[in-house]
Amino acid sequence: MTDQSRAAQSPAQSRPLRVAIIGAGPAGIYAADALMKSDAEVSIDLFERMPAPFGLIRYGVAPDHPRIKGIITALHKVLDKEHVRLLGNIDYGTDITLDDMRRFYDAVIFSTGANADRALEIPGVDLEGSYGAADFVSWYDGHPDVPRSWPLDAEKVAVLGVGNVALDVARVLAKTGDELLPTEIPANVYEGLKANKAVEVHVFGRRGPAQAKFTPLELRELDHSPTIEVIVDPEDIDYDAGSEAARRNSKIVDMVANTIQDWAIRDVGNRPHKLFLHFFESPTEILGKDGKVVGLRTERTELDGTGNVRGTGKFKEWEIGAVYRAVGYLSQNVSDLPFDDQAGTVPNEAGRVLDDEGNHVAATYVTGWIKRGPVGLIGHTKGDANETVACLLDDSESFTGATEPEESSIIEFLESKSIPFTTWQGWYRLDAHERSLGEPEGRERIKVVEREDMLRASEPHKA
Repeated sequence: MTDQSRAAQSPAQSRPLRVAIIGAGPAGIYAADALMKSDAEVSIDLFERMPAPFGLIRYGVAPDHPRIKGIITALHKVLDKEHVRLLGNIDYGTDITLDDMRRFYDAVIFSTGANADRALEIPGVDLEGSYGAADFVSWYDGHPDVPRSWPLDAEKVAVLGVGNVALDVARVLAKTGDELLPTEIPANVYEGLKANKAVEVHVFGRRGPAQAKFTPLELRELDHSPTIEVIVDPEDIDYDAGSEAARRNSKIVDMVANTIQDWAIRDVGNRPHKLFLHFFESPTEILGKDGKVVGLRTERTELDGTGNVRGTGKFKEWEIGAVYRAVGYLSQNVSDLPFDDQAGTVPNEAGRVLDDEGNHVAATYVTGWIKRGPVGLIGHTKGDANETVACLLDDSESFTGATEPEESSIIEFLESKSIPFTTWQGWYRLDAHERSLGEPEGRERIKVVEREDMLRASEPHKA
């Protein structure tokens, strides 16, 4: 037996280490996987607020990204393991508290992700027609907690930001409903997109092509649609010493810059929807009339030699009917844990939660975006999970230990509170139901939106 596995035999030394993971998205599932791959004897329960697992994969990735959704296959293998349980439709902080968790688990890992929009501090953000990208993504991904309809009556739309979320939002706005119909979008989303009046989508970034945060594959996907003409102004192709260094040092940066350059020098085609990528335009105000968005004001910027930019004092107004702010996600504070409102993270050291005095909070850990902020790709959370789990196992000898560690205890607790929780077996039933809905239309699946309908399909005796 290794030192780590000996330490992780739990305080009782005669039973598996009981670990709760709050959040069953990729970050939480990767943490469960890291625990299972250790030499430790562990028993893991994954708690999820939604009735279905997979978090960002189900509710944060555009429906026309089948490659990314393929990650679910790997996540499935973890949740299929014998000593991992899924307990869904449970709202941490409401249905169960940290004190409750201490009764049933030796340690708790929080992997609650980030689902709110980071604020953009410019005038006009509160106008009707100004939207956070996170809310729009939740709508087109069929999240049960957002409205079923979305106003898509603007012919010219702005997307602020130059990351992959901005690309997703711009692409969905520029595509037709029929193009997205073969995906898993529910009927209400299809009807909304079918009525979308947008014919111009303008994506704005305050810096240049070498500073864009796109990934090459997602960027090139913009040009795959037969209805979307991607347009770049040749005047936006500019590099300083800092930009050239970034291209030399990163193959990804260079690939993105080359793709943007190629689009800038080609002739504009005749596809019906125009998607403009604007660089060196810093949004300064969302313009309104009668409380509604009617335009956007930007300041032209220029490179300063380091890859950063400065304002030129030259402003331009764009006729725009709706604005989508894709300037970053932000985690929301977690009940009973310290929280850094500015960073949108739980203070931690290598995943160990720190209190207000900088001391480790016993047996309490974080991983994923709640740990380090919403940056990087989904796969990057594997490294977070490995670091956090290593700390947990190193600390396990000092755990006070659960007072009711039996696996049945948490089930009895949830049932005593009449919480209609879902299970991994229930996911298989929901999965089969969604696939059966899509089959008559030749689609892989149609996503179920309503929480009650999800519960009815997954745990019919609890609905």
